[in-house]
Parts: sequence; C-alpha cells; structure tokens
Amino acid sequence: MGNETIPTVLVVDDVDINVMILEEILQADYNIISASNGKEALELLWSKKIHPKIVLLDVNMPKMDGFETIKKMKEDPRLRRIPVIFITTLDEESKSLAAGAVDFISKPFKEDVVKLRVKNQIELKNYSDNLEEMVAEKTKEITASLDIMLEAMANIIEYRNLESGSHVKRVQLYTKVLIEHIMDKSSHYPEYAYQLMLLEPEIIVKSVALHDIGKIGIPDRILLKPGRLDPDEFDIMRTHTTIGKTIVESILTNNEALYLQHCRDIAYCHHERFDGKGYPRGISGYDIPLAARITSIADVYDALVCARVYKSAFSFDDAVKIIMDGNGTQFDAQLCKAMFEIQDKFRVIAEEYK
Repeated sequence: MGNETIPTVLVVDDVDINVMILEEILQADYNIISASNGKEALELLWSKKIHPKIVLLDVNMPKMDGFETIKKMKEDPRLRRIPVIFITTLDEESKSLAAGAVDFISKPFKEDVVKLRVKNQIELKNYSDNLEEMVAEKTKEITASLDIMLEAMANIIEYRNLESGSHVKRVQLYTKVLIEHIMDKSSHYPEYAYQLMLLEPEIIVKSVALHDIGKIGIPDRILLKPGRLDPDEFDIMRTHTTIGKTIVESILTNNEALYLQHCRDIAYCHHERFDGKGYPRGISGYDIPLAARITSIADVYDALVCARVYKSAFSFDDAVKIIMDGNGTQFDAQLCKAMFEIQDKFRVIAEEYK
C-alpha cells in the first residue's frame, strides 16, 4: 500500500490514461490507489483496506457512475466525511458540487490546478480531523462524568430495591451479548446491525443500568411488598416508566446526548409490547426504540429465571420458551430469533451472576 506516513489518494476512473496522468502528477506527495468504477471503489472502502484522505472521482463510468458512488458514500457514516473531488467537464461542475463534492477538476488536467486543489482539500480535512479529535476528547471527559453519575443512580436503585443490584448487571450483560451477536451476524440482521452501529452499542449497554430508575418514586409498601401486587398497586408500579423518563429528562441538556436519549428511551419504553398492548403508551412495532426492544427481552428473561418473593424461578429452557411464545406479540420477532441463537450465553450469565 505504500508509505503510510503520507496521505493516500483514491483515484476512481475507468480511463487508464486519466489514472496514469493523475498518478504522475500526485505520486511525489501521496500514496495513489486506483479503482476503475464506483462499485470497485466502494468495495475497497468498505473492506477497510485503504483509508484515503481524499477521493478523485470520475463522473461517467460503467457499472456505477460518480453520482451514484458519492450518494452511497454520503449514506455511510464511515465514509461520508471523506472529501470527494469530481473529475468532470465544465458543463457538469454545478451538478458535481450539488451532489456533495468539495471541488472539481476539469479535463484536460492542469498539473498546478490538480496539485493545489488536492493539497487545499487535504489541509482542510486535516484541520477538520484535528477539531473532531478535540471534540471527541472533550466528549470523553463528559461521558466519564456521566458514567460516574449514572453508576451512582443505579446504586440508588440497588439500595432501594434489594433485587435490583445483580438484576441490573445481568440485564446489561444479556443486552451486550445480544447486540454483539446481531452485529457479528450482520448479514442475517442487516437493518438491525446498521441501526445499532449508528446507535453506538456500548452506550446502549451502559444506559440499560437505569431501566428501572423510576422505581425510586414507587412507595416502599408497593416496591417491597412480599407478594403479588393487587390491580391498584400494579397501576402505581407501572408509573415507574414515566417517572424514569421524567428523571432522565431532568438531566438532558439541549444537545440531548445519545447516552441520555438511550437512558430515556429504555426507562420509558422497556415495558411496551410489539403488539401495542404494553405500557405506558401502548406504542407498537418499530415505534418502540430498538434499545428498549432489546432491553425488554433481557429484562423479562432475567425476571423469569430468578426467584422472586411472589414466584419460583423458571428453568432456563422454560424461560426461553416463554420468550419465544411472545415472538411477534410481546417481543420483536427478529430479536427473539437472535436471543434463541445465543440462549447458552444467557444461561452462563444467569448462573455466573446469580
């Protein structure tokens, strides 16, 4: 791949002579990688074998033209920030910029123009990357503070409800292995894997700690009752979802960090059902946030396999059967399928953190 200490430029053009000319102009200052069409370029980028600072992209190519290629790049969060300079003709310049290109190079190539435009855009990219690193560092500091605060809040739940400490840990771990399985089997769960990538799975797992934060507001006579709740008491217990939402929203900033959005969605929606018969709002299907749909399965599984004052523990096989019986009614069918595939991992977690 060449010298990794200098920037890599990906040249995408189906005309060999154009690629050769651009290589001759740029090779003294950059690593040059080439592709003969947009489809080949995307395969290179998706393979993660190259990390170009910039892409020089021809407009008219077979299999996939430049406009379709840049469209797919902009749809992919891993690629959308790579600057694209279109290799184009004069009458395509405005269309090129409208498609999302940062600049254009007209044919026939002028050496000084090519060098300057590539140099300027790479300098802008470096400046942008440095700013992003500074923001990421600051975000890391803020996230560390949030971790401490949320851990403290989770501990409050543990002290308030004697069952909750190990329950919280197990539900987090069930959620973690379920998400990891979906991501590992992304070809089987493409839409879910893509959504989870955008939602940042590690943040979802941390946010699960507060799924029952609203129980802070439930009276002791109900929360700690040594037996089943009567209908009126159960109605009060159900309000822990709305109380949890209110608590998390009191922490939210104007930016509504993804971390706290997940906390709110999970606390508020983890008792909703896929068929719309859950609470507190009775929303259904994909209107229920994905993080809450995943937490719902983890939470119910743990409630089933653990003994409570009002019931004995179900066997692991029976718990899985109950979850699968709720496939498409109480739970998301795809998530049930994924859970079934890793039920042994759920069992190990339940036994290890008993």
